Amino acid sequence: MAKKFQQVYNYMAVFEPDKEVGGFTVTIPALPGCISEGDTFEEALANIKEAAELYLEVAGHQKENSPIGASSIGRGNF
Repeated sequence: MAKKFQQVYNYMAVFEPDKEVGGFTVTIPALPGCISEGDTFEEALANIKEAAELYLEVAGHQKENSPIGASSIGRGNF
């Protein structure tokens, strides 16, 4: 049986608290346009993980190279 390997990338996410309405806005600078938000830090983190996965899935379908700013870390956390 052949082994499958998956490349995992690590991106920096920037969390900005929204002082007017509460919650957080979060972006990934290395993925232009990848932005999300959440009422709590934990919700914002979960949302930006999903946004990044979808962003990279679309980029892969468009056969683009991985965006600059990603560091390859093997298997691990987001």
